[in-house]
Amino acid sequence: MSTQPNRPQKPMMIQNGPNRFALFFFLVMAGLFIAYFFRTESTPVKEIPYSEFLRYLDEDEVAAVKIYDDNTIDGILRDDNDTNFHFKTLIPYGDPALMPSLTMRGVSVTGAAAGLSPWRIMMEIIPWVLIIGFIWFMMRNMQGAGSRAFQFGKSKAKRYHDEGKKVTFADVAGQVDAKYELQEVVSFLKNPQKFTKMGARIPKGVLLVGMPGTGKTLMAKAVAGEAGVNFFHMSGSDFVEMYVGVGASRVRDLFEQGRRSAPCIVFIDELDAVGRTRGAGYGGGHDEREQTLNQLLVEMDGFDSKDGVIILAATNRPDVLDPALLRPGRFDRQVSVAMPDIKEREAILKIHAGKIPLGTDVDLVRVARATPGMSGAQIANLINEAALFAARSDKETVNMGDMEEARDKVLMGVARKTLVMSDKERRMTAIHEAGHALLHYYLKDADPLHKVTIVPHGQALGMALSLPEEDSYSLTRGWIEDRITICYGGWTAEKIFYGETTTGTKLDLEQATDMARRMVCEWGMSETIGPVSYGKEEAPIFLGKEIARHQDYSEETARNIDAEIKKILNGAMEQARDILEKQKDKLEKLADALLARETMSDDEVRELLGLPARIAQGG
Repeated sequence: MSTQPNRPQKPMMIQNGPNRFALFFFLVMAGLFIAYFFRTESTPVKEIPYSEFLRYLDEDEVAAVKIYDDNTIDGILRDDNDTNFHFKTLIPYGDPALMPSLTMRGVSVTGAAAGLSPWRIMMEIIPWVLIIGFIWFMMRNMQGAGSRAFQFGKSKAKRYHDEGKKVTFADVAGQVDAKYELQEVVSFLKNPQKFTKMGARIPKGVLLVGMPGTGKTLMAKAVAGEAGVNFFHMSGSDFVEMYVGVGASRVRDLFEQGRRSAPCIVFIDELDAVGRTRGAGYGGGHDEREQTLNQLLVEMDGFDSKDGVIILAATNRPDVLDPALLRPGRFDRQVSVAMPDIKEREAILKIHAGKIPLGTDVDLVRVARATPGMSGAQIANLINEAALFAARSDKETVNMGDMEEARDKVLMGVARKTLVMSDKERRMTAIHEAGHALLHYYLKDADPLHKVTIVPHGQALGMALSLPEEDSYSLTRGWIEDRITICYGGWTAEKIFYGETTTGTKLDLEQATDMARRMVCEWGMSETIGPVSYGKEEAPIFLGKEIARHQDYSEETARNIDAEIKKILNGAMEQARDILEKQKDKLEKLADALLARETMSDDEVRELLGLPARIAQGG
C-alpha cells in the first residue's frame, strides 16, 4: 500500500468585513482631520498689534472689521491698487471707545461668534473617539466570543474539493482485494439506481482495518477521487472535548454537512478514539465520549442510503470498538488494508522513487526483498532518508549505497559512528556478533544472513541482520527454534572466549524467552503441554493495550510450563554451543574481520569463511 503524502490545501482567504470597514473609516476620518488641520486660507491673514490697528484707524485705512466675542478683530484695509489686505488683532482688556471711532469713520462693522481652533477641536474630539472606539471594541469582542461559543459545537471536518490532481486507485499500489471491495462503493456513488432498482441496499459504513502506515486514509481519498464526490475528513479525537455535549453536537453537524453536500464521503480517522466499547471508563460508563458515541450510533442508524452519503472509517484497533458500531446497518463491511507483499513493496518503491533522481546501480527489486514487514509509510520514509543521505554527500543521484544506509537506519536505528569504545569492548562486541552471524550458516530453517556489523545503531552496539528470501505469513516450529538458537549465539560466543557474558545479551535473552513462552502457551508446540492455549491476555479497554496476562491454570500446570520453557531454551543453548565450539576457528576469523571492516555482507562472510555462494530464490 502506498502512502502518498497529502497535497497541501490552498489557504482559505478569510473575508473579515467588520475589520476592513473599521480600517477604512479610520483612514477617512484621519484624512479629514489632517485636511482640516493643515487647511490654508484663500487669502493671507497678517496678525498685527492693536496699536498698529489704531494707527490704521486714525489714518482712515480700515475698510471693514468683524469683531468676535472673544475680543478678536478680523479686518480689511483699503489699498490704492484695489487689493484688500487682511489683518487680525486682539482687543486688550476691552476698549469702550472703539465702536464710536469705527462709526465715526464709516467702517463697516459686523460681529460673529469665535470659532474653535483645529487643535482645540482635536483635543475635544479625541477623548470621545477613544471612548466610542473602546465601547465598539468591547461589543465586537463580545459578539465574537458569542459567535465562537455558537460555533464550538460545529464539526471540524476538513472538506477536500476537486482542486488539483485527484487521488485515484492508480495512486495506490497493490491492495487489490481492498480496491475490489471499495469499488462497489464507488459504483454506488456514481450510479445508485443500478443497486436500488434491484432492491439492494448499499453498505452505509465501511471500516478500513489495518496496521499504521498501510494507507487507509489514502484509500479513502482514492474512493472519493474515483467517484468524483466531496470528501470530508475528521479525526475521531476531534469529536471529544472537555465540555459536555460538544462531541454529540459535532457529530450532528458533521452528518448535516454530509447531507447538504451529497453525494459525498465522510471519513472518520482513528475511529477507536470515539468508538470504544461503552461502560469501560472511569466515570461509571456515562462520560462525554460515550455520549458522542451514542449520537454517532443514532446518526448512522437514521442515515438513509438514498442520501448518497457513505461513511468510511479507519482504525488499527477493531477489537476495542463497540459492537453496536459493527452491526449491519452501521459499519456493515470491514475492509482489511494489509501490509504490502514483495510485489506491492516494489510498486510502492517505484511510485516514491519516481520523485528523486536514481543512480544506475539502484535495484528496486533488491530493495523490496530487503524490506519485509515494512508498511507503505515506512517505505516512503526509506526513500526520503536515502535522498537525504545523497544530498548530504553532495551527490547528483541516489545510489544503492544510500538505499542500504537508509534501510539500515529505518530497521536498526541511527548509526553512532562517533561512539568511542575500548579495544577490549570492541573485540567482545565482534565476538558476540560473529556468534550470531555464524549460526545462520549451520541452521537448516534460519533466514539467510544479510549483514553483520559492529557499528552501534540505536541502543545496540552491533547487529547481525537476517532477511527472509520470501514473505511468510506463518511461522514453523523449526524456524522458531532456529531463531531462539541464533539469539543464544552472542551469549554462547562470549562464554566460549571469555568465560563470562556482558549486559549486551539482555535483548537476545528477552527475545528467546518470549518466543519459547509463546511456543508453549499460545502455539501448542510443546509435546509435554500439548496443543492448549494458556494465559489469555487481558486488555483493559480504557487503556487500550494489554497490561496483564490472566493465569487461568493451576500451579502444577504453571510449573510444567516453566519446565517446558526452560527445556526449549536449554536445548537451543546447547545447540548453539555445539556449533560454535566446532567452528571456533571460523568464529575468531570472522570476529577479526569485523574488527577490521566493521560491516560485512553475506557474500563477504561466505568468501571469508570459504562457504558456498547462496543461490537466491525468486526474481
